[in-house]
Amino acid sequence: MTAVTRTGKAGPAGTAGPAPGAEGEYGAGPALELLVHGVGGTTPEEMLDDPRTVRVTGDDTAGIHRRTDDVDAEQRPEEYRDRPVPEAYCWSGLTSGNGARALWLLLLPFMVVNLAHWMRPTAAGSSAVVRLYGLLVRLVALSLTVLLVAAACEVALDLAAWQCAGSAACADSRTWLGFLSPENGGWWSLPGRRLAFAACVPAALTGLLWWLSHRTWSAYESAPPPAHEQVREDD
Repeated sequence: MTAVTRTGKAGPAGTAGPAPGAEGEYGAGPALELLVHGVGGTTPEEMLDDPRTVRVTGDDTAGIHRRTDDVDAEQRPEEYRDRPVPEAYCWSGLTSGNGARALWLLLLPFMVVNLAHWMRPTAAGSSAVVRLYGLLVRLVALSLTVLLVAAACEVALDLAAWQCAGSAACADSRTWLGFLSPENGGWWSLPGRRLAFAACVPAALTGLLWWLSHRTWSAYESAPPPAHEQVREDD
């Protein structure tokens, strides 16, 4: 477990203030000691050595907790002149869960593209270069999406629906393709219908990518910018 102590002005519950002597929008308050557990995961009660804890910010996935007695520490700074206010940051929910989390591996190549965007070097006064860089990154991301969907089309439409289902020997050895085989004379046995049915696979993959990215964004990245700051793309 790692502990980080911040002194000086303190912000709202769950936030550490700037260094001593720095100006801030909050009044002078107690120092904050942030406790962070390791990969094994530890409960807030164990980290704070107190069975009574309260989550002051965050959610069930990751959050910051305080002792119940320390929740209103900012209103009683005189009681914390000689000791910091301990806070426990619990992030075990980010690395644990059901097997569906393995689906996020599909987003790994796109994560690398996102990193390429945010790792862009500063190019002050050169908006054309910034726009060109952003365009190239978006083209790479688009090419990755097309490549993944094209691979799904190759397997589902060409290999499975067209070649294997169209061959009696291949379809007989794979019973799950039997309803697509012309030998059975079923409604799906016509080539056009076989391909239309197989097209559901890349369509479902595209929908899965959208759902995963939307869920990730809404859960961890959807934060409104500060009202007093204007964020510019070329900063």
